[in-house]
Amino acid sequence: MICSLYKKKGDENHDPDWLLRDDLSVLDELHELLGSYRAEHNADIAPTAFQSPFELLASIEKGARFDILLLDVLMPGENGIEAAREIRQYDSNVKIIFLTSSAEFAVQSYTVGAYFYQLKPIWPESFFRLMDSVIAACSRESSASLILRCRTGITRVELDKLEYCEVIRRSLLLHKTDGTVLEAAGSMDSLCESLAEHRNFLRIHRSYLVNLEHIQMITPKTLVMSSRAELPIPRGRYNDIKDAYLEHAFQKEQVFLT
Repeated sequence: MICSLYKKKGDENHDPDWLLRDDLSVLDELHELLGSYRAEHNADIAPTAFQSPFELLASIEKGARFDILLLDVLMPGENGIEAAREIRQYDSNVKIIFLTSSAEFAVQSYTVGAYFYQLKPIWPESFFRLMDSVIAACSRESSASLILRCRTGITRVELDKLEYCEVIRRSLLLHKTDGTVLEAAGSMDSLCESLAEHRNFLRIHRSYLVNLEHIQMITPKTLVMSSRAELPIPRGRYNDIKDAYLEHAFQKEQVFLT
């Protein structure tokens, strides 16, 4: 992760990985804590600051994406819970950590998928443990996710939630298990190359790539996905697709009835 705590003049094009928002005294404290953490753990992290939730939301609406957000619950104009609720409309993956002096909003924080609710004062020992945990979680997810340039901006897609992909004319469409369809830049060939090491993805057709985990049924002419979407199987490909699915199922030690 590239590191810069505050956006400096001339850094307008900088794409930070971390975001900090709180009053200046807490920002200074976090600056020192992150500096110590970075030195002790040799961590390459990139904090930056926004002065209001509206600046943050405007940045996210324009396509900015972050790994971790540290948000004060009480901010000018809009509290952190409401800001997080709006952020979730654009990014369901970012790790949100709330900073507050009171446990009053703890329950509400988890309704927006908070990763943690950090009470002040912030002690170095507990903060370092929190950083260890959240960085490890980000690392695990980055190895099981795909970063895409979509019309809505840069988006991270968790691979286990990617049901299938298709090409329609010149558009690459990614269908997620929640029904969301993302339109991404690139080609099916480049997508298949990016996912080559993930054995649960199979290209069944020049225009279709499927996640074997989400196949519901295979017939000689049609592959039915868990969303009930029906994808055509090209002539002569049925046996290859069926064998690939069965091999995947055996490796997952799934139960078969014969």
